Amino acid sequence: MSDDVDRAQAYEENARSDALAEVERRAQGYAARPSAECCTVCDEPIAQARRLALPGVQTCIDCQRDLEWGLRC
Repeated sequence: MSDDVDRAQAYEENARSDALAEVERRAQGYAARPSAECCTVCDEPIAQARRLALPGVQTCIDCQRDLEWGLRC
């Protein structure tokens, strides 16, 4: 029984490590490109504070929220 638990725990640790590495890779990719001045979804201006806080940002707060909630394609 403990072997199954150990394997499951090792699998979970590997999956978590892979997921964190993917988040870091994506974050570096976004930061490498310049922030958009206007939202790529609604074409409204993106606030300067948002552009400074999130290098490489491409969407305004409202559109990003909708994208994360699956309301926009």
